[in-house]
Amino acid sequence: MRSRIFVMLALVVSMLALSACGGGGGTIKIAILAPLSGDVATFGQSTRDGVLLAIEEWNAKGGIDGKKIEYVVEDSQCNAEAAVSAANKVIDQDGVKFIIGEVCSSASIPVSEIATAKQVFQISPTSTNPAVTVGESGTKPTIFRACFIDPFQGKVGAKFALEKLGAKTAAVFLDQGNDYVRGLAEVFISEFEAGGGKVVVKETYTGDDSDFSAILTKVKDANPDVLYLPDYYSTVNLIAAQAKEKGITAVMLGGDGWDSADLDRTAVDGGYFTNHFSDQDTRPIVQDFVKKYSAKYGAAPDALAALAYDAANILFQGIDKAGKADPVAVAKTLETGTFEVVSGNVSYDANHNPVKAAVVLQVKGGAVNYIDTVAP
Repeated sequence: MRSRIFVMLALVVSMLALSACGGGGGTIKIAILAPLSGDVATFGQSTRDGVLLAIEEWNAKGGIDGKKIEYVVEDSQCNAEAAVSAANKVIDQDGVKFIIGEVCSSASIPVSEIATAKQVFQISPTSTNPAVTVGESGTKPTIFRACFIDPFQGKVGAKFALEKLGAKTAAVFLDQGNDYVRGLAEVFISEFEAGGGKVVVKETYTGDDSDFSAILTKVKDANPDVLYLPDYYSTVNLIAAQAKEKGITAVMLGGDGWDSADLDRTAVDGGYFTNHFSDQDTRPIVQDFVKKYSAKYGAAPDALAALAYDAANILFQGIDKAGKADPVAVAKTLETGTFEVVSGNVSYDANHNPVKAAVVLQVKGGAVNYIDTVAP
């Protein structure tokens, strides 16, 4: 009898040891930080939905190393204060070691400081400002992104304007208080002028402005070839509609902030924007994702959804390859790995920015059409 008890105890100890080593069972908890309310709520909804689809697929095949993926969602509002509050909550109260988010650079940057200090892994699907992954002390060890950065996007926009549109003059509008907008605008100006173009109007505004008539009058008088509007769709809608009312004929250009179902396609008709993804891409991995996403949510995915799906898959592949749900180990795996995802084959540079291509899309006749792919 005593020997049988010893055997049973030995089996229990063995099972506990296996569990402690991470083999099978248990869960891996992640947090999704996204703006689910406010001016860019559609961005947050697409982000959340893209991540949830990836989680559903991984859990359907048994999770990661036998561990199911759990999640908590917080509305971080594309706002620094709300994002900081959300980050502290999921880390300190929910015990999360992995964050997917935020969407906006102005929110992701302060979250990255918290995550770095607390050795939490963060991957932003869409925050393009370089400061998300690089601080005063250099590259942040556990912070990554799934999207290309502002300098590349601004460079692509300027190159397209010069080479494909034959633009010689440009007007540029920017919200000086928005890291994302300023980042795209500054690089566009630098690259456009370096390529022989001339910026004839450069005007700033604030995120609270709604009447742009004064600065649009300057554009009307200067009559530039292109008008660069690297803001989010809610602001672009206002500026573009007022520009049309003034009879401005400059071709409008923008960045991935235009990518929303709520973009005013009539106001920006004929305009172009740089982006990370097109559902018209014929690669099997893209079409498979489009099919699954559309079936689940009843609408085709936008770039926000695709990048969120990619961010989740990069993270989950990283945990799987690292062999443990440890933020530092996962970060080291991403630094040396290559990941095939919807927005292209991704590897990481020294600053934890993905090396991959961008696409250029045109808004025409109420549709958004793929135009070109620009490799790094």
